[in-house]
Amino acid sequence: MNNVSNLTELESIAKVMVAPGKGILAADESLGTIEKRFVKISVPSTEENRRAYREMLFTSPGIGEYISGVILFDETIKQKTRDGVLFIKVLQNAGVIPGIKVDMGTKEMEGSPNEKVTKGLDGLDGRLQEYVRLGAKFAKWRAVITIGDRLPTGANIRQNARDLAIYALLCQKAGLVPMVEPEVLMDGAHTMERCEEVSRQTLSAVFEELKRAGVAIPGMILKTNMVVPGTMSGQNVRAEDVAAATVRLFKQVLPEELPGQAFLSGGQSEVEATENLNAINKEGPFQWKLSFSYGRALQDSALKTWGGKEENVAAAQQKFLHRARMNSLATLGKYSGEVEV
Repeated sequence: MNNVSNLTELESIAKVMVAPGKGILAADESLGTIEKRFVKISVPSTEENRRAYREMLFTSPGIGEYISGVILFDETIKQKTRDGVLFIKVLQNAGVIPGIKVDMGTKEMEGSPNEKVTKGLDGLDGRLQEYVRLGAKFAKWRAVITIGDRLPTGANIRQNARDLAIYALLCQKAGLVPMVEPEVLMDGAHTMERCEEVSRQTLSAVFEELKRAGVAIPGMILKTNMVVPGTMSGQNVRAEDVAAATVRLFKQVLPEELPGQAFLSGGQSEVEATENLNAINKEGPFQWKLSFSYGRALQDSALKTWGGKEENVAAAQQKFLHRARMNSLATLGKYSGEVEV
């Protein structure tokens, strides 16, 4: 990138996104994903219900104290509060940076149907321009890596890494901070050691491709998984084990000039995601900020409390803010079970 003033702005936004004591709310669930969550609380996934739910989250009093940014979905970035205020404006007024999910989900990889590649590069440039006009300051693209029998393949890791690099460069040219999300999935019977190995292969390939494409590393954020065992492995690990493996991996593969990494929760429970984040930050300080970008692990209790009812909004907001505050403490390594009460 030759536009130095633009790069300076991207760098400053990236730093704010991973500011100590703050993290990012992933509210970018696709229509299919949010419908599954609404089914569990017996709420129909209508546009109005989705809008009302997101309004509950975004208007939580003091959200900006713990949340630096919010990843929005295409529908959500254009929606308004019941009083007619654009969600983008609500977030800006709270001191929260608006972002946007720009990938179009995954599809089977040609020649390896048990692996996924991400859709959305076609026409991406035009969509990025529109999101910039709407007020987005960063974007997110998720690639998923599956661990299984003879998986992942080197071809799948490389294809996802290349696509992430193309996306990231397009973002920076459009004036958006790219959030680069390679997720090694928890699904499976693999050990924590296997997760660490695949995560190392994946992140090494991703940063190789980012540098090859000319992406400015100080003007981006990483969003990746912690090193954890597969959900069906039967392997019991402590938060300290997750922290040791994750920090060891990061010290091997993350470039020093990366401003920060915001962990995905990847199916961990609310408390588990907070405990692991806290244990990781207790291993610091590091040259990069290690923060959070959680969806379910910030929203689960709030969603159940809300239940689609207007009279539950205030109580649901308190649940959301509590989880945000717990994770805020975890970014500083200052969380403990006593503060949960």
